[in-house]
Amino acid sequence: MLAEDLSVIDADSSLWNAIRPILDAALRLEQNDDTYLWHGWSKRQINAFLGTLPTHCTLIIGVWDTVIDEESNLECEVLIVGSVCEVIEHEVHSIRTFEALVPADLPSVEALEPGFEHAFALMRAARAQIAPVAWAVFTDKATWDEWLFAARDDTGGEVDKGKLLASFARQGRCVLMGSQASQASHHH
Repeated sequence: MLAEDLSVIDADSSLWNAIRPILDAALRLEQNDDTYLWHGWSKRQINAFLGTLPTHCTLIIGVWDTVIDEESNLECEVLIVGSVCEVIEHEVHSIRTFEALVPADLPSVEALEPGFEHAFALMRAARAQIAPVAWAVFTDKATWDEWLFAARDDTGGEVDKGKLLASFARQGRCVLMGSQASQASHHH
């Protein structure tokens, strides 16, 4: 699941605070046996997902929250989670925030918006600097929290996080992009 030599690229980033608890949970999953669950996440389910990925790729997650701008008193969307995981041979080898991506066509993280233009810019930057993007998920905080913390399905069984995310995409609650997303859409 996680490489022994896992690298955290920019732990001083303002976006790192949102990623740290997720990494802590992944480390607990890694260190425990297959019966350990964290909000419906299991080592078996994560390893199965990682096993479907290309040999060298990236995974991107972007989550925005709607807040009230203090100056204008209007609602605005603010990036709260922006992460790129580098996967090599089905293990996560590095984790970095969007702040570590530095191409000329990418705005500052404060200016990133949840639209296709910035999504494609993030994916281009990840591909150019790290590896091709297998999956990219862009969503809002409510959907992110529901997906991340869902512990049981409607029948009380283990949540299939992939199916849950795909159902959110069909409902328009998130956008799934990347090479694996386009392949998955051709199989349905």
